[in-house]
Amino acid sequence: MTAPDVRPPLTGRSVLLPRSPERAAGLAGLLRDAGADVTVAPVITRAPAHDQEALRGTVAHLHDGRFVWTVITSVNAVDALAGAAARPLAAAPTRWAAVGPATVRALRAVDVEPELVPADASADGLVAAFPHADEEGRPVLLPLGDRARPTLRDGLAARGWHPEVVTAYRTVRTALPADVVGRPYDLVVVTSGSVAREIAAQLGTAAPVVAIGRPSADTAHEVGLTVAGVASAPTDDGLAAAVTTALEQNS
Repeated sequence: MTAPDVRPPLTGRSVLLPRSPERAAGLAGLLRDAGADVTVAPVITRAPAHDQEALRGTVAHLHDGRFVWTVITSVNAVDALAGAAARPLAAAPTRWAAVGPATVRALRAVDVEPELVPADASADGLVAAFPHADEEGRPVLLPLGDRARPTLRDGLAARGWHPEVVTAYRTVRTALPADVVGRPYDLVVVTSGSVAREIAAQLGTAAPVVAIGRPSADTAHEVGLTVAGVASAPTDDGLAAAVTTALEQNS
């Protein structure tokens, strides 16, 4: 009796993963194990903030005890703060909040344990979980990228805090190689609003996308991309599951 031909679920499906190879490795491996043909090519890179003196000054204030809370929304912010600090971040007398498991891991790697991690790993989720200030205008540090939306700043201000934003890093466009642009894709993975904008600008809007979270999906909609799915969690496993479901529903 001939054994049935059992193929991985994503055999023959092509996926573009617009991330750096090191950030893409885990998800790319999961998708390739499922049979997908995965192309890895970043559309953005992170660069240091232009005003490093301002960043160093803010970190000095962090160690001096100026900020009641420090809110971290990306691994890049952790790297930027650690790079600008003369002393370990764990020594700073502040409370830490983090958005998403990757950010939590980055903080723990520098011996910081966040006190607040919202179940909804987004700026809106963090605002909803954040306590109201017990005294109006107490300072909270927001080390953000240069393209960050005002959601977190405005939401914390509405809860009685005084958010102080410092640009921790910049987002820089990276052009996709011509051979990557010339291929057809069944699906593109979008891991931030900046990635969504660059995919629409560089690749067009023909291929549907799976987004890492609702804010990324909203931006994808705004720039004309078709959102085929949103990850249930901002993790490699969550993205892989969303990609698999989207492709199986559109097979």
